[in-house]
Amino acid sequence: MTRASVPRWAPAEFLRFLIAPDAAERLSPAAGGPGVLVLDLGESSRDESDAAASSILEVLPTLPCVTIAIGRDPLALDRAVKDDPEATLDDSSAASSLRSLAAACDTVVPDVDALQVLLDGFERTPLAALSFVQLLRNNESASIQAGLVAESFVYSTLQSGAEFLTWLETRRRGRRRRKVDDAPACRLDRDRARLEIYLSRPHKRNAFSRSMRDELCQALQLVHADPSIEEVVLRGEGEAFCSGGDLDEFGSFPDPAEAHAIRSTRSPAMWMARLADRIRAEVHGACVGAGVELPAFVDRVVASEDSFFQLPEVGLGLVPGAGGSVSLPRRIGRQRTAWLGLSGQRIDAQTALDWGLVDEVRLGQHA
Repeated sequence: MTRASVPRWAPAEFLRFLIAPDAAERLSPAAGGPGVLVLDLGESSRDESDAAASSILEVLPTLPCVTIAIGRDPLALDRAVKDDPEATLDDSSAASSLRSLAAACDTVVPDVDALQVLLDGFERTPLAALSFVQLLRNNESASIQAGLVAESFVYSTLQSGAEFLTWLETRRRGRRRRKVDDAPACRLDRDRARLEIYLSRPHKRNAFSRSMRDELCQALQLVHADPSIEEVVLRGEGEAFCSGGDLDEFGSFPDPAEAHAIRSTRSPAMWMARLADRIRAEVHGACVGAGVELPAFVDRVVASEDSFFQLPEVGLGLVPGAGGSVSLPRRIGRQRTAWLGLSGQRIDAQTALDWGLVDEVRLGQHA
């Protein structure tokens, strides 16, 4: 997806585009559109932005495409005006309009170079990208339960989509026959009121398999049923906390509808949320997919300095399926969650701490 192929408008220009009755449809990837809209907040005067803001704000959350603002972070705009003793009332009003426009978009980037990095992340999967941002828009005001159900529905729908099936076929061409892994996927270690839960597939970098999902649910159900367990620590064995979903199992469930029912029945995300005040997640190394989505539910996440965090699912033609569209926005906001998922980029432990994705970084050791 090149810069030239993506519509990029100043607010006033975009308002004129919206006059056409089929404007939204022309942006949709389902109708042959680009699947993305870029709103350049630095390309028009403050007066123009202020005048266009109210009309555009009503439309942005309804557009069938990814919406990206080029400009300053919304909170940074407010801080800049607040900290400037010479700022006038007009300056504050203009900053408020720009902030509102930026906040209404799915995500924000500082410049054109950062924009291209983001576009590259979902160039081949515009339908999954659209589904992801629509899911985040919906879940911003949804309960945890409603958000998890919505996420599962979207995930199941995309499992039957052309983008995921294309990725799956590409992977299958070079895949060797998978060995059956009968070893326990989680290990429990209890010492009086403390229970340690270890993700225990170190040979697979703790890839999140069905067996790991089921065993983690069983362990968390035990915690729920036993009030004498006052403290739970979740860790991963080996070099990674969790490298994400087990790719060998992707596409192996023939019925997406039944897969949705199973996700709704056996949901580690829901149990993590219910028990959030009793669980501490201590993460290290790769925290990918489920490896970042599940810890984000608990009240305290401690990361080692070698940790990195990534949401790669959109690039596969899917959306996060372990609760990430619910847990991450509650920690880092909708727009940073969208950036992680759309770009597929990694962030390091310090960035995760700055964003609020983790609560502590321990130096020189695994957490």
